[in-house]
Amino acid sequence: MEFFSPSSSICFFLFILFCLSSFSNPTVARGGEKGHSSNHTDYKEHNWISSRNLFAEEQTSSIFDVASGYMSNSELEKAMKQFVRRCSSISRMYSIGKSVNGIPLWVMEISDKPGEEEAEPAFKFVGNVHGDEPVGRELLLLLANWLCDNYNKDPLATLIIKNTHLHILPTMNPDGFSLRKRGNANDIDLNRDFPDQGALVANYPWDGSQDKRKIYTACPDDKTFRYMASLYSRSHFNMSLGDEFLEGITNGAAWYPIYGGMQDWNYIHGGCFELTLEISDVKWPNAKELPTLWEHNRLSMLNLVASVVKTGIHGRILSSMNGQPLPASIEIRGINYTVKAGDAFGYYHRMVSPGESYEVMAMLPGYKSKATHILLEDESMSVDFILDLKEGQQEHKQKLIQGGCNCDCDNMSKLDLLEFAGQANVQISLLLFLALVILASLCILLRRKMLLKLLKRPKRPVVV
Repeated sequence: MEFFSPSSSICFFLFILFCLSSFSNPTVARGGEKGHSSNHTDYKEHNWISSRNLFAEEQTSSIFDVASGYMSNSELEKAMKQFVRRCSSISRMYSIGKSVNGIPLWVMEISDKPGEEEAEPAFKFVGNVHGDEPVGRELLLLLANWLCDNYNKDPLATLIIKNTHLHILPTMNPDGFSLRKRGNANDIDLNRDFPDQGALVANYPWDGSQDKRKIYTACPDDKTFRYMASLYSRSHFNMSLGDEFLEGITNGAAWYPIYGGMQDWNYIHGGCFELTLEISDVKWPNAKELPTLWEHNRLSMLNLVASVVKTGIHGRILSSMNGQPLPASIEIRGINYTVKAGDAFGYYHRMVSPGESYEVMAMLPGYKSKATHILLEDESMSVDFILDLKEGQQEHKQKLIQGGCNCDCDNMSKLDLLEFAGQANVQISLLLFLALVILASLCILLRRKMLLKLLKRPKRPVVV
């Protein structure tokens, strides 16, 4: 189920290069970069490691009190609406549909320009995909409020809000939550046959293998997914320290092969880089554990969202004819995966692992492809492309590009000028000739001015 199907338009006609869905137990992290955090304890300084079942002696098996301390569906909706009213300058709320039992599936968008089209990457968090795994419902509300409270105070909160569009769906399965069961009201597992035990791990694609064996099955962006999963695990209080998963990360098929899961589907069909974040061995931890789970995960969550700004390759793809944006495709040589620039801005964002050299190519039918070699270090890199039309593609250009200079200067030929020269009135012909020369010159200057204005940014390479 592509529950974020509106994203292609809501995320401002941008191609969503990085979308994180945390299916079972979406999480959140420790707050701010070290040295800039607000009101939190540095648990790393303590000389102990808590077990994943934080308060095991207080757990209960009763289905009647297991949800005690968790927000009901109506309370969750009320809390989301209160948040949007309190933080109206950086948020909005919208519905993507209803559950089987008619409960609205509400999403909060957090950005400095919520609801507006921008040339920025989008990021999504999805919680409570399995009805009996409700921790994400609570932690995602804590994340939203922390971002609002620390905007323009904490550098990480400010970076995220000013440079991304964050979409938060706290519960994808409100019916399952109400019924205290894994599936929805129709007993459908919204993530198919994902293993029923809990864990503490960041899981990445592929989730299935070709022969259904438990074997490491790498997707084309395996190195990038390992980087993303490791970023979360290393930022977590103790995820990377466990014995079950090396460094706290795992390939899905190597752990437990599943088929029809959302993680692989969105990577193939939705252009989303998704992780599954498991943060507890217990599906319904005592509500008293929620503040501790929040502290253990806050920094991981924030660092992961910020990574779409701090790393990767991004830029705009424009036409050399008039500077208009082009919906071209971006490929990395050696990685069998293509991303597409958005129609409105010609903007693309390509997540790749830092510390590597890449050959980046921009392609669009009817245009000459361009390529460049880059070395991506620890910070993100902006690379703009200026594409030229292929010979004989004027008609194709008119269909792809609207607006700009329509003087059709490139079609002026010597035959056109000879026609003018053959007129009876030589003076009029001369005037027309001069007018055409002046018009052609102005058109060329206009094109150059438009391109220079669009790309006049310091330290921003342009492939022309």
